[in-house]
Amino acid sequence: MRLALAVSGKRTARDAVHVAQLAEEHGLDEVWLTEDYVERGAFAVAGAVLAATRTVTVGIGVVNPWTRHPVLTAMEAGALQELAPGRVVLGLGASNARWMEHQLGIPFVRPLTRLRDSVRMVRSALDEGVVDHDGEYGRVRADMSFRPPGSVPVVLGVKGPRALELAGEVADGVLLSVLSSPAYVSWALDRIGTTLPRGVASYVAVSYDPDRAVARDRIRPFAATFLGIHGDHSITRVAGLDPLQAAALRDGWHAGAPRVDLVNDDVLDTFTVAGDRDDLATGLHRLVNAGLDVAVVHDQMEPDLPALLDAVRAAVRLR
Repeated sequence: MRLALAVSGKRTARDAVHVAQLAEEHGLDEVWLTEDYVERGAFAVAGAVLAATRTVTVGIGVVNPWTRHPVLTAMEAGALQELAPGRVVLGLGASNARWMEHQLGIPFVRPLTRLRDSVRMVRSALDEGVVDHDGEYGRVRADMSFRPPGSVPVVLGVKGPRALELAGEVADGVLLSVLSSPAYVSWALDRIGTTLPRGVASYVAVSYDPDRAVARDRIRPFAATFLGIHGDHSITRVAGLDPLQAAALRDGWHAGAPRVDLVNDDVLDTFTVAGDRDDLATGLHRLVNAGLDVAVVHDQMEPDLPALLDAVRAAVRLR
């Protein structure tokens, strides 16, 4: 298993660079930069991170085909590849109606078709230097003024069965959502249906403390919030969460009062990796056994990030 750290867009750009440097110093393989609306933009932060690090791979995880035209996405990714050849991974996802329509006023129509078209155009721009495409974006004709060295891997940040099947057709890898259980990882691999060059990564909700009760209680509000965001979805259904419980978690999130009371120890063990070093070892190796290639530690804004990184590294070595 490769280890990675997600860096939240809630962090200042300077703090994000510092956190990425810490990840590299602690021997992690990758750093993934999230781009949620309306937080810091991933490409600008990625440039700063690449300039301030030497070996760590930097992933954009992920950007969508709505707020940036695919040619613009290719321009951004190509510039990063020039800055640090071979250390850049581009993550693309379809986004969601809540962000696009409700927040930004962008019609959210045929997202998977648009995502497929975006992948094709980004690849053409980066690998061939020209885009000649008719589809969801209309007629696109563009000659790139530069060709970055090498190839930029494209991974898809997707969740549902049709989107996972699309990833198996067009992507170099997959980045699964946070709270992906071992059962869901295995299910997703079946939907992808092929071995991808970069394999399958997932954001993993990790909380560490020598006092396991402290670590587990600390992550319950986060789990309640994101289970509410997921609701009755493949991620929760495949993991065995009762649909009524999923609906109650969803209602709590909508009401601005996450149902922490519904996140018992069984729910924690299913959807998170939380506790002492033995707990971390058990949780991470359950994901390995399910087929996960890269564990991307989700950015919980932990009070002692170096201790967390040390614990995660040690946990992987324990079993």
